[in-house]
Amino acid sequence: MTKKVKIILLGVLGITFLALAIVLGINWFVLISTKKQIISNNDYAKLENVDCIVVLGAKIWGDEPSPMLNDRLEEAIKLYQEGVAPKILMSGDHGQKDYDEVNVMKTFAINKGVASENIFMDHAGFSTYDSIYRAKEIFQAKKIIIVTQKYHLYRALYIANSLGLDAYGVNANPRAYAGQTYRELREILARDKDFVKCLFKPKSTYLGETIPVSGDGNITNDK
Repeated sequence: MTKKVKIILLGVLGITFLALAIVLGINWFVLISTKKQIISNNDYAKLENVDCIVVLGAKIWGDEPSPMLNDRLEEAIKLYQEGVAPKILMSGDHGQKDYDEVNVMKTFAINKGVASENIFMDHAGFSTYDSIYRAKEIFQAKKIIIVTQKYHLYRALYIANSLGLDAYGVNANPRAYAGQTYRELREILARDKDFVKCLFKPKSTYLGETIPVSGDGNITNDK
């Protein structure tokens, strides 16, 4: 191996290690900066003037929520029934006529006894960033509780902090999920991506007229 080749290889290795250090460093920062905002029963019972509980969407199976989404919904409904917030904002993907996370989410909550007027649907929650951005700008929320699995909460809370929301997270992890190791690894890159996004704070993909979450959730019905 020539000296020139060795220098090139060392340069490539150096760049690789630097890139890895940046990726892992940003991931660590997102985790550590939001860790204290993930709360449990004793903490959320003390919160006051919470505008809404934001449930982040996940995959549906036909007209039924997937196990991960089911657990998010169950946790959010529990918080609602305990009086933690008067409204629930279901934010998910309804970009296609035959794929509708938010109506599945709302129907699930209604079947569990939540009043329809207290459930808002964000049909354009196509990403975590979109969901949090729209919770503030479209639904006019200022103080929120985000419900999702713990690995996802850190990123959602970081976005909320960057956008100026008073946000807390409650995790929905009553069981193990298939493929979770892959999700955890993918989430590292997702945290890095949204960290950069939060530096620039672009507008959400879709905006529109404001729909204050303090009003009647039935205004978001499309069926």
